[in-house]
Amino acid sequence: MTFTLPTLPYAYDALAPHMSKETLEFHHDKHHQAYVTNGNNLLKGTEFEGKSLEEIVKGSFGKNAPLFNNAGQHYNHLHFWNWMKPNGGGDKLPGRLAKKIDQDLGGLEKFKTDFAAAGVGQFGSGWAWLSVKNGKLEISKTANGESPLVHGAT
Repeated sequence: MTFTLPTLPYAYDALAPHMSKETLEFHHDKHHQAYVTNGNNLLKGTEFEGKSLEEIVKGSFGKNAPLFNNAGQHYNHLHFWNWMKPNGGGDKLPGRLAKKIDQDLGGLEKFKTDFAAAGVGQFGSGWAWLSVKNGKLEISKTANGESPLVHGAT
């Protein structure tokens, strides 16, 4: 598989005032594009050519750091763009998710506090995650191109 930069699912100015048009253009068009370009160059001639992005991320973790970081950041950003939306946010969650957050994480307010703490506590480049591992929701943080995917979660 070759990596491709997706089109954003909203206009560049759609997330203002939380993310400016200029920030979104730079982060998507330059930053993410660099992961795509570098990842495609690093993928050539490796055992990972022709594999799915998830297989590349999992397979290169701990074995091929340059490929992993670019593939991992590409994977992470593919999700990132789709997690945000104009006029998003709020406290209304689908019933099943709300129930799991209550059950596994102590409720929505506790989740928000703990999730924000994970993000703020991630030193340098990295991510805060809500993921599922062994059937339970968990909050985690990862550095650089890592994600719950390489730690047995989704």
